[in-house]
Amino acid sequence: MSETTKSRNRHALITGAARRIGACIAETLHQRGCDVFLHYNQSRGAVDELADKLNSLRPGSAIIVQAELGDTEQINQLAGQIKAYTAQLDLLVNNASRFFPTPVGTTTMKQWDDLMDSNLRGPYFLTQALLPALTTAGGSVINLLDVHAVRPMIDHAVYCMAKAGLQMMTLALARDLGPQIRVNGIAPGAIMWPEHELDSEYQNNILNRTVMKRAGTPEDIASAVAYLGLDAPYVTGQILAVDGGRSLNI
Repeated sequence: MSETTKSRNRHALITGAARRIGACIAETLHQRGCDVFLHYNQSRGAVDELADKLNSLRPGSAIIVQAELGDTEQINQLAGQIKAYTAQLDLLVNNASRFFPTPVGTTTMKQWDDLMDSNLRGPYFLTQALLPALTTAGGSVINLLDVHAVRPMIDHAVYCMAKAGLQMMTLALARDLGPQIRVNGIAPGAIMWPEHELDSEYQNNILNRTVMKRAGTPEDIASAVAYLGLDAPYVTGQILAVDGGRSLNI
């Protein structure tokens, strides 16, 4: 980290920051002294609540930004909003994601576009739109992947393909954007169950195949983001599995 970076507040953009893991990442980075851009698409009430909480701790340190990341025009508008606040973006966390099953034989083009836009297309074009600010800061990009980027999950082919693409994007951009910008990925395992219910037998089967025999927490992911984004200046092009050893038994 340069002396210039040390002497100013660092800025981080977290996509999908309103709830769940994204909100925890935002709070963790804020605790580490970052001013945070809280991206949301539809969860306005939740992101307002989070921004109010963070701004009560450090006024003016949390800024809300909105965009549908499948829309290139909205991505460019989002990048313009960031630029209006700061010319330097130290950390981009591509966390926003959609997840739902797409059994082969019933998959629709709308489902394909939805999963590819949120998990692959959006992160790529958002990173591209923010290159000037990331370059000026000597910044970092962290992509939230999935252990299923390399081990398929039944009935989730399109989601798995999108995350596999995001993993390759992580590696490719690390080569293309270095040494100015570092790019890494985090592959969570069983951290938070999907918002559509999974039956308890299915959950227990997953946990029993995890070396740690338990689910992880959003804080586990947020700590990994803080490490890669703020504390690892010589790490790039890496995928860190935060899965309790689940990937050993898939």
